[in-house]
Amino acid sequence: MKEQLDNVQHDYIRYANCWEDADVLLEGLQIKSGDRVLSIGSAGDNSFSLLSEGPELVVAVDINPVQLSLIELKKAAFATLEYQEFLEFLGFKPSSRRLELFEKVKTKLSDELQKFWIARQQELADGVIYQGKFERYFKLFRRRILPLVHPRKRVDRLFEAKSYEDQASFFHKKWNNRRWRLLFKLFFSKFVMGRFGRDPAFLKEVDVVVSEFILGQAAAHLSHTNAQNNYFLHFIMKGDFGDQLPHYAREENFGKIKSNLDRLVVFNGLAEAAFAEYQNFSKFNLSNIFEYMPQELFLNVAQNLVDNSVPNARFAYWNLMVPRKINTCIDGIENESELTKTLTKQDNGFFYMGIQIDKRDK
Repeated sequence: MKEQLDNVQHDYIRYANCWEDADVLLEGLQIKSGDRVLSIGSAGDNSFSLLSEGPELVVAVDINPVQLSLIELKKAAFATLEYQEFLEFLGFKPSSRRLELFEKVKTKLSDELQKFWIARQQELADGVIYQGKFERYFKLFRRRILPLVHPRKRVDRLFEAKSYEDQASFFHKKWNNRRWRLLFKLFFSKFVMGRFGRDPAFLKEVDVVVSEFILGQAAAHLSHTNAQNNYFLHFIMKGDFGDQLPHYAREENFGKIKSNLDRLVVFNGLAEAAFAEYQNFSKFNLSNIFEYMPQELFLNVAQNLVDNSVPNARFAYWNLMVPRKINTCIDGIENESELTKTLTKQDNGFFYMGIQIDKRDK
């Protein structure tokens, strides 16, 4: 897989948040106390959520050292701050004292990481959860595109409590106008997304019309009552998560994650390299890594993951625009189809084609 990533930049925050729904991830993986979990690092959010279930070990793997620096920062925030301070520091709540709070947080960082974040104090002061390339992409949409289509009151109304019939009627009669469809398709085109959102290398395997696909996913979700409490959608449309926080940032999970922080380690590199240091993985949070791979590489990586799993291991991963399923190409792997369908319907990550839950036989 390394060859696929040679042309991808790894010197900035690509994702300041995980854009996969941790609630469906946890339901799909069914973490137990003795589990050893391999988790794609990204922004760390879902790796922290895994800790709330009390596994033996979570190894957060990422090829981008800056993403791992972000995970270490969030880990230090969990370790040193009280809950309300944690929300303030990361950016979930307004604050004028984030640099003051960083003085606490940095006591749990290495000298190298302290220097890294001291050099990025403005990002800390502005709230680190807004500082990723992907988050800035949505900010551009929210500030430059959305106001050309819908006034703020109409955006607010999208999230108001309504019946299913009223939500669908509002979407079709008030929201889904010609200008919305035109500007949405322009902004979420493969070219614009590659330029301002995701790295172009991550879209090479996509052979559908990106803008049409995402427009269809958005239409299905915005016309459903699930949109009213979707914190991902709230961030995209309104610039913050509002009162519906991601799993790892909810008060009821804070103490559980904090008490298990010593079970989280970060690993800079590919999963295949991590297997040389850590073994006996029973659960896998694979994000949507297969999206970036040609078919032959996907087969090799999938086989390697299965070979380094224990009997009855569970695998969770998302398909975005490139359909990949481990169970269709690796013997001894079964897709939990009914659970997959249920979780896909519940998923706040409405832009995904769906989550996949696979299980290895004994």
